[in-house]
Amino acid sequence: MALTDSEPARPWLMLAWRRLWARVAASLGDSDLMLVQRLAGTVFLIRVASALVAYGSQVLFARWMGGFEFGIYVYVWTWVLLIGQALDLGLATAAQRFIPEYRERKRFDHLRGYLFGSRLVAVGVAVLVAAFCAGLVRLLQPWLDDYTVIPLYLACAALPAYALSNVQDGISRSYDWVALGIVPTYIVRQLLLTAFMATAYLAGLPLDAITAMVLAGLALWLPPLGQLVILRRRLAAHIEAGPRSYDFRLWIGTALPILLAEGFYLLLAHTDLLMLQQFRPPDEVAVYYAAAKTLAFVSFIGFSIAATTAHRCAAYQAAGDTQGLHDFLAKVIRFTFWPSLAVTLLLLAFGRPLLGLFGPGFGDGHHLMFIMAVGLVARAAIGPMERFLNMLGQQRACALVYASAFGINVALCLLLIPYSGAIGAAIAIATALVVETVSLALVAKHKLGFNVFIWGRRA
Repeated sequence: MALTDSEPARPWLMLAWRRLWARVAASLGDSDLMLVQRLAGTVFLIRVASALVAYGSQVLFARWMGGFEFGIYVYVWTWVLLIGQALDLGLATAAQRFIPEYRERKRFDHLRGYLFGSRLVAVGVAVLVAAFCAGLVRLLQPWLDDYTVIPLYLACAALPAYALSNVQDGISRSYDWVALGIVPTYIVRQLLLTAFMATAYLAGLPLDAITAMVLAGLALWLPPLGQLVILRRRLAAHIEAGPRSYDFRLWIGTALPILLAEGFYLLLAHTDLLMLQQFRPPDEVAVYYAAAKTLAFVSFIGFSIAATTAHRCAAYQAAGDTQGLHDFLAKVIRFTFWPSLAVTLLLLAFGRPLLGLFGPGFGDGHHLMFIMAVGLVARAAIGPMERFLNMLGQQRACALVYASAFGINVALCLLLIPYSGAIGAAIAIATALVVETVSLALVAKHKLGFNVFIWGRRA
């Protein structure tokens, strides 16, 4: 979103958000949940600020690069997001389960081992995957469009930075250092990329997909390195030096099903865009991407709640407090759904002028937002349930749910995109999200005895 257009709206959005959270807080009556409310509000504001910066930068990139080059950049960047987020092997999310457990049970040797070993494993695996991906690009080069080859090579070099950033984010959240966990990724990275691109534009450099990926790689690497220095200092102040114990079998055995769940989730989130690129020109991909990114503000609420509550579910389970866990989940679901619904309606109302900021022709994607919104609102009706189930030992069931939703998404994309284009992609992702929501709710009911829909009651 262009800053000049977003400034008048920001105070109103922040005020409405604070009033809504104040009403929710009045119903909590629990110090732990009050802390969640405060931290979630902080995460939400950070994500909104990040989104405004990202939205504004994407508008600038689209105008500076043109629809064709911007579409190539979006396609390659989607691959970075898709592969990069899975390179930590699920250890980032597992950190929010093991760290609270080790702290609760005073197993500090295992705690020290996890803090060091999880980062080492994630970065090592990422280096190997990056090398494999580069070899795969070389092997498939005869079948790839010439203009995508070099950007894809550049994308491979950025992958290890994602693994390091993800694990450090999970560790930071487990200590309620939410700003340290997400500011480097969502604020610093985007500001750096925008500054780099602006400098290149003012210097008269060709702003094509290759230039954009070189600058994106620099912006990916610098923040996690700074985050590493700060995190080490903070951990040293909270954990005494001592021996490390490594239980890689347990950690990987727990993390891999989480990785599968998160991997299918990422595939579910990006498959529509990737498959649309296979059947439609980059210009249409760019319009679809703009519509999806505009509506992505809705997901920030669920992200904010998940970032501050997942490790608390693990703490409730470690303490054996089933009643407290159920009550906690019910309240978290409530203050996920209603703000999500309000933000969805607001974005749909102003969707066309927001899309128009990207340039001529982007406003034609407004109708796509209405289709995508169906899936997002349905998903918000159960809160960040996939994170909770992962923390409560149901990671295998989550993986199966996401695999099923991904399969439905792929099938519908193959069926609808060749004939309906972007509309077919939007229908596919919305349908898959509805199926995913219902499936997760059924898992929670049968495994935990809890009706997790916004209108549900404890079974």
